[in-house]
Amino acid sequence: MLEQPEVERLEAEPVNSAKSRQPLYAPRKKIFPKRASGSFRRFKWLVMVVTLGIYYLTPWLRWDRGPYAPDQAVLLDLANRRFYFFPIEIWPQEFFFVAGLLVMAGIGLFLITSTVGRAWCGYTCPQTVWVDLFLVVERAIEGDRNARIKLDSAPWSLGKLWKRGTKHLIWLLIAVATGGAWIFYFADAPTLLKDLFTLRAEPVAYITVAILTATTYTFGGLMREQVCTYMCPWPRIQAAMLDENSLTVTYNDWRGEPRSRHAKKAAAAGETVGDCVDCNACVAVCPMGIDIRDGQQLECITCALCIDACDSVMDKIGKERGLISYATLNDYQANMTLATGNGTHAIDPSKVRTPSGTLSDKVATFHLRKLVRPRTLAYFAAWSLVGIGLFYALLSRDRLELNVAHDRNPQFVTLSDGSFRNGYTVKLLNMIPEPRTVVLSLEGLEGGTMAVVGMEQQPEDRSVEIALEPDRLKTIKVFVRLPKNRVPGAATSFKFTVEDQASGEHDAYVATFNAPEKR
Repeated sequence: MLEQPEVERLEAEPVNSAKSRQPLYAPRKKIFPKRASGSFRRFKWLVMVVTLGIYYLTPWLRWDRGPYAPDQAVLLDLANRRFYFFPIEIWPQEFFFVAGLLVMAGIGLFLITSTVGRAWCGYTCPQTVWVDLFLVVERAIEGDRNARIKLDSAPWSLGKLWKRGTKHLIWLLIAVATGGAWIFYFADAPTLLKDLFTLRAEPVAYITVAILTATTYTFGGLMREQVCTYMCPWPRIQAAMLDENSLTVTYNDWRGEPRSRHAKKAAAAGETVGDCVDCNACVAVCPMGIDIRDGQQLECITCALCIDACDSVMDKIGKERGLISYATLNDYQANMTLATGNGTHAIDPSKVRTPSGTLSDKVATFHLRKLVRPRTLAYFAAWSLVGIGLFYALLSRDRLELNVAHDRNPQFVTLSDGSFRNGYTVKLLNMIPEPRTVVLSLEGLEGGTMAVVGMEQQPEDRSVEIALEPDRLKTIKVFVRLPKNRVPGAATSFKFTVEDQASGEHDAYVATFNAPEKR
């Protein structure tokens, strides 16, 4: 219950007063991450080069599919409704392969997160990769952290205008190249590139490049960490994927606290201090601008650059590496219990033992036990089952399909000799980029014969050879005739079959022959 004076104060204070209002959005504070060096930074360079190389170069790779199909290795041919991926060709009715790959990607993301935290965010997310690329340009032109901070606070001058203009121009060129590379996946890349520069490309191509240029420039150059913090849902989802055995970037405060910039003076005075010298090197290199020493935070993308920065400081002051490291919650709690058991945080890290060994062992080696546990086994099993199912379906799929539609009106026709005739629309789909000849036949319906409109045939034919174009659907009209004395009933089931005798591929469709009911 509130006291009466407090109630009177709240009633007297205006609801819309400045004190009661809180901002719904905090303006962006510029972050100037310092250049880091170390094993994790080298790994990020490698990932950036590989992922950007794949993105920009893939549309230019060639794959020989013969004279009847495009030779671009990866092509989403929307005009002809095809998806080519090296030797694999996906038709619209086979889109479940793409859906299956997306399911595998989702499960794989859960698996990675449950083992090594937000590794996707820290290393391979497009936002992370392009921000790294934009930062390379920024550092090359404006200098490292201190130089960029000084330039940002300096008044506008010709030199500042030149540096800023050059930086943003290069950012725009990268953004244009990004948008341009994307549209090359949907058409023949060399042809489309020529059409773009000669202004003969379709308007949708220029519109797509413009949109992707704007988004890449804005997200990678201007918004950066705000995209991860405010726009991406994954930081809010990933907590459900983590457990006590998931590795994540952790500040080992049981070892670092109490921190001090004057460790020698504190030791001389008999004070106990931790290994952290409060140099803020971990903060300076963080692309998100956070302090990992404040604990786990939504903004942390686990890029591990703070580990590189801290390890370099530990090397300089003669301390063991691993003050900031990849650690599990179980290991952290075990170390915290040992460290605080004697009433102090500062201990010899080599004496601290965890289920995975000493701290040095834990930092140096990724232990198999962190991977093999019920959750990760369940994710891996689900991921494997989907992958095996897709692989089996890919190997066993037919490249020759047959579909039949019975004429609805009339369902049958009585001919002058008393026999009955049914009409069918037959669709033959050749799903390989080569022409071939197939045999369409009747199976069952004893005494029945068929005739294909537009083809010369004998009256007693029960099969006919049909030439199919590469990667095309052929629609034909077929009439099936049955003598009156051979009609078994009002509705008789039989099969249309199609076979490529050269390859052995075949397909069948169960159809119905309609006739009047017997009286």
